[in-house]
Amino acid sequence: MSQSESADQQILDIPANTFAETVTLVEHYTPRLFRFRITRPASLRFRSGEFVMIGLPGSVTGERPVFRAYSIASPSWDDELEFFSIKVPGGPLTEHLQRIAVGDTILMKKKPTGTLVLDALLPGKRVYMLSTGTGIAPFASLIRDPETYEKFEQVVLSHTCREVAELRYGQELVAAIKDDPLVSEFAEGRLSSFTSCTREPHPHRERITTAIENGSFFEALGLTRFDPAVDRVMICGSMEMIRDCKALCIKAGLHEGSNARPGEFVVERAFAE
Repeated sequence: MSQSESADQQILDIPANTFAETVTLVEHYTPRLFRFRITRPASLRFRSGEFVMIGLPGSVTGERPVFRAYSIASPSWDDELEFFSIKVPGGPLTEHLQRIAVGDTILMKKKPTGTLVLDALLPGKRVYMLSTGTGIAPFASLIRDPETYEKFEQVVLSHTCREVAELRYGQELVAAIKDDPLVSEFAEGRLSSFTSCTREPHPHRERITTAIENGSFFEALGLTRFDPAVDRVMICGSMEMIRDCKALCIKAGLHEGSNARPGEFVVERAFAE
């Protein structure tokens, strides 16, 4: 098949209300995790923390395009879009997505949405961003957005993974903010991070829920337990983690918020495979 024929085939695979964008970077962190960046449509507007549905042309997968929800990991001001993904053997999308290379085409639905946005939280002093695995993606967007620091005096990013190597994406992200010309002055002295690991030796070898319950989470950060008067919480990770963290927030007296009715904590239930 010629290049022009291949391009024509991909055009035929693009559903209505869908952008076709180009991969600009791919970086693999572990056998389970990788990130990629794509061109940003000139007309796309989104709030940091939102997600979009992405997929691949049918000419790549051999069937009709399959779309999955992916949080946008880049901030709303970025010229490109970044995503952080797991690799699922045999997954309808990630089986193929993990093999993408620079220059390949990614399909993306035109409407971003989600509840992990600043608008869904009531004003407060401190915001906690609790994540596991690729659930750090929306927070990768938010901690690089100056608006986050305009609304909160202190920002706490928490990331828990199975293996130490899986924490690298978040660790590099936090380190890079110190040299970011746009965000560094806002984040200096105000962005804190906490990491834990569940299956390998680590200073905090425990689930985030365990660390919150036994107090090691707050002790490591030099903070007190959740206070509805000043603390706000955002949660993204596995369904089990979301359920347990939500229960801890409710137990602490926090109320769940949404885009329609802001509250003291919010969760995101949309995931990749």
